[in-house]
Amino acid sequence: MAALSDRFTTAKRVVIKIGSALLVDGETGKLRKSWLSALAEDISVMRERGQEVLIVSSGSIALGRQILKLKTGVLKLEESQAAAAAGQIQLAHAYQEFLGIYDLNVAQILLTLGDTEERRRYLNARSTLSTLLSLGAVPVINENDTIATSEIRYGDNDRLAARVAQMIGADCLILLSDVDGLYKEDPSQNPDAEFISEVSNLTEDILSMAGGVQTDVGSGGMVTKLKAAQIAMAAGCHMYIASGTIQHPLTAIERGARTTCFVAADTPRSARKKWIAGGLSTQGTYCVDAGALQALSRGTSLLPAGVTKVIGTFERGDLVAIEGPHGEELGRGLTAYSSEDALRIIGHKSSEIAKILGYSGRDEIVHRDELVLD
Repeated sequence: MAALSDRFTTAKRVVIKIGSALLVDGETGKLRKSWLSALAEDISVMRERGQEVLIVSSGSIALGRQILKLKTGVLKLEESQAAAAAGQIQLAHAYQEFLGIYDLNVAQILLTLGDTEERRRYLNARSTLSTLLSLGAVPVINENDTIATSEIRYGDNDRLAARVAQMIGADCLILLSDVDGLYKEDPSQNPDAEFISEVSNLTEDILSMAGGVQTDVGSGGMVTKLKAAQIAMAAGCHMYIASGTIQHPLTAIERGARTTCFVAADTPRSARKKWIAGGLSTQGTYCVDAGALQALSRGTSLLPAGVTKVIGTFERGDLVAIEGPHGEELGRGLTAYSSEDALRIIGHKSSEIAKILGYSGRDEIVHRDELVLD
């Protein structure tokens, strides 16, 4: 059997979530620079072997409260938002400084719950992240605490990291924390608690093993980590809970350090295709010609030139049916264009899209990764 660490080292796209307690010293409220320096070196090794890396980082509020000299204990909402605004600058600068040592460019992305659930904002965020990765940058993502209220926020970066992994089709999600994995009982209460190294099915028994919040600095706990695992595994993404309390935590995973690996049954691509195939209703239809039918049977994307008719009203990212020359349903997919724009570009070459629409959209009207044929 392959080592558990293989799912990490062979992953093409990896999301790394970093908890506040790892980045920020609980006593001084200052950044743990030596730890971040070691992490940056680990990430540079990953990049050298061809892996794409995204970071979901906590820590802005913990840093900001020290900068603004806010009292200890629970902060008011407006105090948390002020702390986030002050701390985010220092946090982003720190990532830029330490990853820059290895000539890695950093890009800051702030998200709210709505950005990962409202369709248009989701597509825009995914497009931005995908473009940054294609340009070789390391996106550093955090919840937009400066504007999010309790009704529109995650409240923890474990689930945010899982949503990001789902959004960009990551192969692997690493939750670095002050715990090294999942135990059948709370190890702080029972030092002999049994450790679980691999989970392939999130049963009720597994879910019941979660305890409460683990740290004073952060807002996550095992409950949020298991909820993150549900999101990640459904998206075809393996997830690790691993200790980040040591120097070079990613290297430690690679070398077989104790972790809990939540094993996804599907790949991100196959999980996404299953989701598309299982869509209950389509918002519209693309009718295609014989040439497009032949091209689709070879596994290509659907191009505007092969579409003869657009039926229905829909927006970019909606589920549409694909019909052949004789009205037979060929499959379904997620459209890269609204029905309004699609009507203008069908029958035209992809090279003409920018001139027709006034902006450069995707070459494909439905990309093959978002297309399922019957």
